[in-house]
Amino acid sequence: MTLRIAYSPCPNDTFVFDAWAHGRVPGAPTIDVTFADIDITNGMAERGESDILKVSYAVLPWVLDEYALLPCGGALGRGCGPLVLSRAPGLDLRGKTVAVPSERSTAYLLFRLWAADLVPGGVGEVVVLPFHEIMPAVRDGRVDAGLVIHEARFTYPSYGLHCLADLGEHWESSTSLPIPLGAIIAKRSLGDDTLRLLADSIRTSVRMAWDDPEASRPYVREHAQEMDPAVADQHIGLYVNEFTADLGEDGYAAVRGLLTRAAAEGLVPPLGRDALRFLSYVSED
Repeated sequence: MTLRIAYSPCPNDTFVFDAWAHGRVPGAPTIDVTFADIDITNGMAERGESDILKVSYAVLPWVLDEYALLPCGGALGRGCGPLVLSRAPGLDLRGKTVAVPSERSTAYLLFRLWAADLVPGGVGEVVVLPFHEIMPAVRDGRVDAGLVIHEARFTYPSYGLHCLADLGEHWESSTSLPIPLGAIIAKRSLGDDTLRLLADSIRTSVRMAWDDPEASRPYVREHAQEMDPAVADQHIGLYVNEFTADLGEDGYAAVRGLLTRAAAEGLVPPLGRDALRFLSYVSED
C-alpha cells in the first residue's frame, strides 16, 4: 500500500517525517511525498486531493467530514506563535494595510482574534502575499505591517523590522493553552485500522528523529534550501515538541478553544461535538 502525503519543506516537517519517508519505520505503509506550502495543502484538503496532509488547524471546520485529525505529527507549542511586524515600533494598526500569508491559516485566525481585542475599530485592508514576500513588502513600505510565521521569528531583525505583537503570547496569556498551528489529517475512508497505523508510524518517526537527530539532517538541509543551519535547528527545537508526539488533553483543548472562539467571531463554521474525535483514542466528553 502506497499512500499520498503532502507536507511542507519546512525543517519541522522534514525532521518529523524523515524516518518514515525513507522507509526506516518498521511496518509503516509506503508514502509518496509531495512538498507544498501550507496554503497549498489547505486547498488540497478542501478538494480531497491527498490521503494524508499537513494543514492549518484553521481549515479543519471545512474538511473534517472527509478527513480525521490525527493525534500526532502536527505543530503546537508555547512561545512559537505568529508575529505582527512593522518598520516603526509601536505602529497603530487602525486603518492600516496588513499583509498575511493566507486567510485560511491559523496565523490569520490568531491575528483576527488579537485585533478584535486590541485594535479598536479594526485594521484597514488585509492583503494576501506569499510568505517569502511579506517581510520585504513591510521593509519597502508597500504594506504597513505583516503577519509572519515559522523562521521569520528568528530572521525579522535582519530586515530592520520591529515586532508589534506576538500573537502566541496573547493567546497563551488569555487561555493558558498551547498555540495550535499545523495539523496532520488523513482520509476517514482509509478505515480505523489504517488510521491507527498512520498515527503509530508518525509517533515512531518522531521518536526516531529525536533519538538520532543526525540521521534527518540531510533531508532537512535538502529542503530547507537557503535557510541557515542554525536557524533550521532553532525551528525544529521550537516546533517539534511533546505535542508532536501526542496532542494530549491540552492539545485538544487548544484546538477546540481556537476553533470555538473563531466560530463565535464568525470566522469559521462551528464544529460538531465529535468533529475532532480520532477513533476511540480521546474522549470529547
